[in-house]
Amino acid sequence: MIEKNLPELITLKRLIDEGGRHLDVSVPCTISMDGRSFPVHTIALGNPDPDVPALGFFGGIHGLERIGTQVLLSFLESLLARLRWDHTLHQQLESMRLVFMPLVNPGGMWQATRCNPQGVDLMRNAPLSALEKVPFMLGGQAYSARLPWYRGGAEGRMEPESQAVCDLVERELLSRQFSMALDCHSGFGLRDRIWFPHAHTATPIPHLADIGALEQLFSLSYPNHNYVFEPQSRQYRTHGDLWDYLYLNGTSYSERVFLPLTLEMGSWLWVKKNPRQLFNRIAIFNPTTAHRLQRVLRRHLIWFDFLMRAVNSHVRWLPEGLARKDQRRRALTQWYGA
Repeated sequence: MIEKNLPELITLKRLIDEGGRHLDVSVPCTISMDGRSFPVHTIALGNPDPDVPALGFFGGIHGLERIGTQVLLSFLESLLARLRWDHTLHQQLESMRLVFMPLVNPGGMWQATRCNPQGVDLMRNAPLSALEKVPFMLGGQAYSARLPWYRGGAEGRMEPESQAVCDLVERELLSRQFSMALDCHSGFGLRDRIWFPHAHTATPIPHLADIGALEQLFSLSYPNHNYVFEPQSRQYRTHGDLWDYLYLNGTSYSERVFLPLTLEMGSWLWVKKNPRQLFNRIAIFNPTTAHRLQRVLRRHLIWFDFLMRAVNSHVRWLPEGLARKDQRRRALTQWYGA
């Protein structure tokens, strides 16, 4: 039985019903706790042909960060409404694949905890250790599930929710010549940030030129945007990062391009405007007033739509030859001071 007091799950089920024939839906795992059952849904739409590019959207990996799930549900609702009339959207979906996993950690969201019901931080759960020093505790710890940022058991087995993310990425994204992923979080800083790997090392990724070209493309197309693009390692490094693990596995043995990104919504700004939110652990990570929530739900739609267009048109902007060398040189200067 689905718990009726988890509104994000109720909204997701409604959207699945409304999407009908347009959606390919599966439930890779179900989380049981307190006599309740919480399904983890994956949704796909668009062309399933492995020769077309794909874009994945992920949210709710940390149960406290409900806004990550909410912005994806709002975007999915917009897409389904447009499918009724938008011929251009239908054309887009004929040449690309979209996948959604908007609520990865429903058990954690029900409990209002960062971790899953087993006490594991799913973003520290991959079998990957940092190559350099990480912040104490914050970078992931293997001492106890009673402490925050727990990586999981020493045997290295991934949690069902983490494994479901990996399975979806490997099946729908890494199987293609070009793919991207966006994972939506909140809780860091006064600005919205777009993070890219690595998180386990300060070493630049091999596809740094592609990331640089994407950032430049967005900044030229939307010169008044307010996002900060940077490698996550510029802020802190961690053990067990899921996206580092998938990026390394997906690109180390092939020439395929997989660019995983993280939208880190700056919740400190919400707290700054309403300091009383500091005394509520959910409010620290989520906008609480109705007008601020509405503003957040709509402000990222331009970024989501841009990613769809960029994936669909990747052959027109991916740098090659001398342009690739120039982009890498520019990115090294911009983000690594090299």
